[in-house]
Amino acid sequence: MAAPTTNFRNQLLTSLSPRDLALVAPKLEHRTMALRHSIEEANRPIRRVYFIESGFASTVADRGGGRDVEVGLTGREGATGTAILLGSDRSPHATYTQLAGAAYCLRAADFRALAAGNVRFRDLMLKFAHVLLVQTAQTALSNGRAKIEERLARWILMAQDRINGDGVPLTHEFLSIMLGVRRAGVTVALKALGSRGLVASRRGNVIVIDRDGLVKAAGRSYGVPEKEYRRLLGIKPPAD
Repeated sequence: MAAPTTNFRNQLLTSLSPRDLALVAPKLEHRTMALRHSIEEANRPIRRVYFIESGFASTVADRGGGRDVEVGLTGREGATGTAILLGSDRSPHATYTQLAGAAYCLRAADFRALAAGNVRFRDLMLKFAHVLLVQTAQTALSNGRAKIEERLARWILMAQDRINGDGVPLTHEFLSIMLGVRRAGVTVALKALGSRGLVASRRGNVIVIDRDGLVKAAGRSYGVPEKEYRRLLGIKPPAD
């Protein structure tokens, strides 16, 4: 299905000039993404770059024994496939959908050609790749230094940034995988945030009640990549 030249929701695409977007749009293919849709397989050639329109995808590292830990989160503010941009054709990490949605896709060969032939497109993608590196570094800092309540608050905020509304479809089991902690620890942390009137947990959904309070609960774990996104790309993340 050919992509239209207007009404994109992905913020990288919408930030392109009409002239640059006209070069990219004819090569885009619209795809729906079910839960756990595989975008990139670990150590396998990347076939497509996804400019996410709705939903979001996690990039995960395998701890062994089938235990994944999230190292990156991408939604409508960005795109996958940064390994291609940085000169590789694959990544040791897998990327898959954690919230079903839709995306516009570029074949890897088309993405390489556009990045090589269009300075403005390449510059935009490199800036976003930098933001992702900052996000990964912030995740490492958060996992190593922050308490589980702060880490959970940060993740809920990051997920909410990439959707519409206050309800985030997250189960305790899913959160335990993404944070790399026991499910019981997630349950205790959610109850603690709930007791402060920040969130409510209802049937596989986390409802954000007090976002400002949640930002305070996340402390320094949240906000650095988001500020870098605004500084470099000159556009606000979707939740702002």
